[in-house]
Amino acid sequence: MPTLLLFVTSARLDLPMLIPKLPAVRATIVLAATAIFISAKLWAQANVTVSEDETSYTLANGIVTAHISKHSGDLLSLAYKKLEMLDTESGRQAGYWSHNTARAGKIIPRMTIDPKQNGGTRGEVSVLGVANGMTMGSGPGGGVIADIEIRYALGRGESGIYTYATFTHPTNYPATSIGEARFCMKLNDNIFDWMTVDANRNLKMISTYDWNHATQMNGKEMRLMNTGLYKGQVEHKYDYSANQFDVRAWGWSSTEKKIGLWLVNPSVEYLSGGPTKFELSSHRDATFNTNALNAPAPPTLLNYWRSSHYGGSICNLGTNDAWTKVIGPFLIYCNSAEKHDALWPDALAQADQEAKAWPFSWVSSPNYPLKNERALVAGKIVLNDPQAPDLKFKNLLVGLTAPDYEPASVPRPNRPGFGRRGGGSGGFGLAGGGDDEAAMTNQNNFASSTTNDFSARTNLPASFTNRFARFGTNGARGFGLPRIVEWQNDARNYQFWVRGDDNGNFSIPNVRAGNYTLHAIADGVLGELVVTNVNITAGKNLSLGKLDWQPVRFGRQLWDIGIPNRKASEFFKGDDYFHWGWYLQYPKLFPLDVNYVVGQSDFRKDWFFEQLPYNSDTNNTTGTGRGDGTTWAVIFKLTNAPQGKAILRLALCGIGTRNVWGDLNGQSIGTVSNLTYNATINRDGIGGSWCERDLTFDAALMKPGTNTLELTIPPGSLTSGIMYDYLRLELDEKSPERR
Repeated sequence: MPTLLLFVTSARLDLPMLIPKLPAVRATIVLAATAIFISAKLWAQANVTVSEDETSYTLANGIVTAHISKHSGDLLSLAYKKLEMLDTESGRQAGYWSHNTARAGKIIPRMTIDPKQNGGTRGEVSVLGVANGMTMGSGPGGGVIADIEIRYALGRGESGIYTYATFTHPTNYPATSIGEARFCMKLNDNIFDWMTVDANRNLKMISTYDWNHATQMNGKEMRLMNTGLYKGQVEHKYDYSANQFDVRAWGWSSTEKKIGLWLVNPSVEYLSGGPTKFELSSHRDATFNTNALNAPAPPTLLNYWRSSHYGGSICNLGTNDAWTKVIGPFLIYCNSAEKHDALWPDALAQADQEAKAWPFSWVSSPNYPLKNERALVAGKIVLNDPQAPDLKFKNLLVGLTAPDYEPASVPRPNRPGFGRRGGGSGGFGLAGGGDDEAAMTNQNNFASSTTNDFSARTNLPASFTNRFARFGTNGARGFGLPRIVEWQNDARNYQFWVRGDDNGNFSIPNVRAGNYTLHAIADGVLGELVVTNVNITAGKNLSLGKLDWQPVRFGRQLWDIGIPNRKASEFFKGDDYFHWGWYLQYPKLFPLDVNYVVGQSDFRKDWFFEQLPYNSDTNNTTGTGRGDGTTWAVIFKLTNAPQGKAILRLALCGIGTRNVWGDLNGQSIGTVSNLTYNATINRDGIGGSWCERDLTFDAALMKPGTNTLELTIPPGSLTSGIMYDYLRLELDEKSPERR
């Protein structure tokens, strides 16, 4: 008898009409398929239920089942297709907010949406922790004195659960700050073997066995694999950091079971640092116990909303500050597919749906305005640069942020960077956070890099020794909080960013009421557009019309290197930055350092993406130790003797050194000093907190014919270098020389 294969692909298939036309034995098979089909349909339409016992809530909808602690607000368990998705075996927290309610002076668990009252459409539970003077949460940067409410919500037919947290600091609470803050999940190591961040990092991952049997390198979170798929390579969790604006769905999946678990951000309004912020996303848990060969190292997912990495952000709260911020809701998404390759595209499609549904109509909170309480802000930016009349917008980013402000004064123990490990490094504050051994190594070497360690290097400029003596021995001091908080390091307020089109048009939806500053940045344009006092009224859209952007020019452009895009991605190896140990490869790639000839060299090939202390130790394979001072040269020709003043504009996106010295034709043109460390190089990044630093000098130092500009960084740890976004030399012939 021939075998019948029946595929039910649509709920519109009329099975009762089909069955009578089939032989009886075949009808039996069809009936079985019908039962499966009906069961699946009922499964997807099952009511949401919320049950509870003395210690936890259980939310279920026939697709997922979640257990939530009434004490801490932790996600204790998440089951999908009867498979436990989280690590519930090692004894670690499975799913948790770094600042939870476990230490609260008073804990109030309650049901905030009862599915019995809405026909089983949605359920939601809340765990509120009232601080009452207690420090809430823990982790790098310490806890915070604030009330915290954590909620979880589940709807009918939803293949995942939402979570969000509300932080509240009333005026009667003391000054405090929030250190590193995130939601984290440790996943079931028996299921997940594939990790996806973006197109470049979509791969089968190392195993726990590989991690535990690896060799530690220049940090506890960096290990050389001795076994497995990546034997001979170094694993470093920061190799999987992602731009939070662009990466909205990331996660782990199973090649065997064809299921996935993803974090999905429908909005980035509640995250810190704006559209250029890179942050940890996912990795295998970096167990610090290097002697434990059987230690658990489960797959890990992170959603950072306040970060100390890559320049970091701060959230300081003064004694009299009344402050509330809602983080989320975001989705913990579960999916399955016939083919493993279909899981990530499905997660991306889900992210698009979530973004379109934002703000969610089911959220009921006075601190979460709904669609009709928000506004759309639109306009058109017109670029006006006489020196680049044909420049068109590329990757235009427009945002509304809080006006720049001075950070509140906070007692030292609560400042970001003064956490459980002394702030990860001698009080680097903003750049600290304490969870990266490499950062600690690098920062400690800042202070020790003031000895005259020139080793065997012979290409340093003559003025190097004297200037180096002026570097002093203050080491890390002064690397704490910024004097002014701007959008790149603000975690206290909401930010609203969109991409504009190539004609400068932009439309920013769902903006909360308030007073904002508008910012615009774009690839190819040095600097940013700033428009202050943009006032948004709840429920009223705003048209800003045409906004003229005339980029700052100090004079006539003589030459430039790179593309101003707030990253070093266009330079040599900048497209392959996310690997450990480029500081060991640099001397092999550029044994004579960089010698860039304007008009002949190609920055894509001839300019390395980071300037680093030179590793002269050819036996160094771990990245430890120190390197010699490094000088890069830019050779350019002038037809005539210039006059007036010259301005060397340096846009920096990765900073691991305090000073960069400039020389022109053997004479000093000044020092870029007091740079703020942003840990981008040692964290294998491509762009951290961005800044521009200019060197202004007498144009008479230049001459007709060939000129040589030299940029020097001091000796230090191998990652204590500089990462350029862009360099430009301008000449103001009408102005006298001015320092």
